Amino acid sequence: MPTPDKAAAVAELTDKFRSSNAAVLTEYRGLTVAQLKQLRRSLGENSEYAVVKNTLTKIAANEAGINTLDDLFTGPTAVAFVTGDPVESAKGLRDFAKENPNLVIKGGVLDGKALSADEFKKLADLESREVLLAKLAGAMKGKQSQTAALFQALPSKFVRTAEALRAKKAEQGGAE
Repeated sequence: MPTPDKAAAVAELTDKFRSSNAAVLTEYRGLTVAQLKQLRRSLGENSEYAVVKNTLTKIAANEAGINTLDDLFTGPTAVAFVTGDPVESAKGLRDFAKENPNLVIKGGVLDGKALSADEFKKLADLESREVLLAKLAGAMKGKQSQTAALFQALPSKFVRTAEALRAKKAEQGGAE
């Protein structure tokens, strides 16, 4: 029979799995407390990094409807729960793992879909949502400018053609 503390921990973890956009499982063996503190800062303000018990977290993930992570709950495990932009947190994890090879990204889940460690590294290579939106806005503005130039070119080309035609008729009329 589970103790009230364990039941509360499972309920809290279940709630975190349900309310987060992404959850990344990592192995933190060999990291110091100072390094873990630095990792928490590098993840950004929309992420929470928690050292968890494998059995309780596995139960919580299953209760949240996530059954694809069961194989990843081995060894010392910590979970980064991401409520904001997952790209920012993935970049923070990737960069920290480069500096500290003791941090191993095991895999995780993004919007209910399981992702491997390599897929999270690819996610980290993406640009942030704000940058992608800015590029989209710039591309749309460029197309609007091209369209405006096209619509301005048509009347002016018509006027030049009409003027050339009038001049040609005037030449022909004056030559007769």
